Amino acid sequence: MLYFFLAIIVIVFLIGLVVIINTIRFKPNDDYKVFKEEVLFDKDKNIKTLQQMIKCKTVSNIDNDVSVEKEFIKFEEVLFQNFPNVFNKCKYIKVSDKSMLLYLKGKTECKNIVLMAHYDVVPADNSTWSVDPFSGYNDGTSIWGRGCIDTKGTLNGILNALENLLIDGYIPNNNLYLAFGGNEEINGDGALKIVEYFKKNDIKIDMVLDEGGAVVEGVFPKVKEKCAVVGIAEKGMLNIRLEAVENGGHASSPKRDGAIIRLAKSITKLEKKSFKYRLNYPAKEMFNTLGKYSSFFYRIIFSNLWLFNGVLNLICKKSGGEMNALVRTTCAFTQMEGSKAKNVLPDKASIICNLRIICGENTDSVFEYVKKVVRKYNINVIRLDGMDPSDISKTNSEEWNALKNTILETWDNTIVTPYLMIACSDSKHYSGFCENVYRFSPMTLSNEERAMIHGIDERIPIDTLNKVTEFYIRLIKKIC
Repeated sequence: MLYFFLAIIVIVFLIGLVVIINTIRFKPNDDYKVFKEEVLFDKDKNIKTLQQMIKCKTVSNIDNDVSVEKEFIKFEEVLFQNFPNVFNKCKYIKVSDKSMLLYLKGKTECKNIVLMAHYDVVPADNSTWSVDPFSGYNDGTSIWGRGCIDTKGTLNGILNALENLLIDGYIPNNNLYLAFGGNEEINGDGALKIVEYFKKNDIKIDMVLDEGGAVVEGVFPKVKEKCAVVGIAEKGMLNIRLEAVENGGHASSPKRDGAIIRLAKSITKLEKKSFKYRLNYPAKEMFNTLGKYSSFFYRIIFSNLWLFNGVLNLICKKSGGEMNALVRTTCAFTQMEGSKAKNVLPDKASIICNLRIICGENTDSVFEYVKKVVRKYNINVIRLDGMDPSDISKTNSEEWNALKNTILETWDNTIVTPYLMIACSDSKHYSGFCENVYRFSPMTLSNEERAMIHGIDERIPIDTLNKVTEFYIRLIKKIC
């Protein structure tokens, strides 16, 4: 018995020693140096072109309203007028009504690089904004307007970057494609048509950069530095309708376990029965990168996940939000329907479940899980639209290194980390077609500015807008 306890003490001591050694060794390598070249461009034009883009009310519209379609035509005209070198020296390919593709031939044509953005926007209610959301108002420090962050600001930066380079006689080594979608906000086929064009013409794509993460602060426990989070994969998505049916009737004599009651029980059960914790590669890379800059307590955890994986699971569950979404499939309840009158029991009640699917699961497995959880409540589970998670892109390629170096050159004292994008983007169409698909919006975004995306009073600081163009000038020169 004595030897048994001694053995336990020795094992505990050795585990503790390994934990401490791993924690001490788990620190950042700050020897990474980059050469920063000054970038010059027309900053006044950079502001004015975005203002003109914002004034085009390119609101995503499922019904193809004629007045709205005119705004999309107007938007194209704005681009033709303001970027003459781009449209004179690039081949303009109108792939579909809601997609624009520009091709600049390289000297060697060894690689094909795609820079993406979308020019459609979500609606904006003029009565709730401080200014007209389609005015492009300049208050001296920021440009206001729907889409200035998501993602006309990015599209503006790409075009101004290339326009300035072409003025100076720039000819790329590799082929450059600018791929702009016009119906991303309604999950349309604009970007998909571009991918189909590439496949049809046997054009192999070597790198894709689309919207996604940004330069942010306060997104990771106890990390004070600015972090450039680059999506190397994105979660899948599935919409499911839960539907409870009964005979209805008068509200004065409610039935036991009526449609709404059964629906409520189903929702509560799904809320409690969270999906399985999965430490996927993008999340693990993020924890491994940012964990080194965290407090000693968190460094203990992230440097010894072989021992503290369960602790990390609990931290993510307790934190909720983005931290939890990085390691499991999530379920959000959105649209609800019931009775049309206050005193009538519904003959049918329903709710939409919007699920974001983690790497390692798919639409089929998630659908079956939801059916299993709500089976006892006599609920119809109806599968709507969805897509599987994307492939995971490389973080050891020339393309990744070029992107990382460009970020470090543009934003001083910033940590670059891979991460799992929890929302969807047009770049999902390149999954399985390109090994280097990255999701990064090249701008510094505060929590307040991130909340403006699809929200009220969306605006972009002029300094941030100029950084976007600066970033793309550097990136194009580096990767092309």
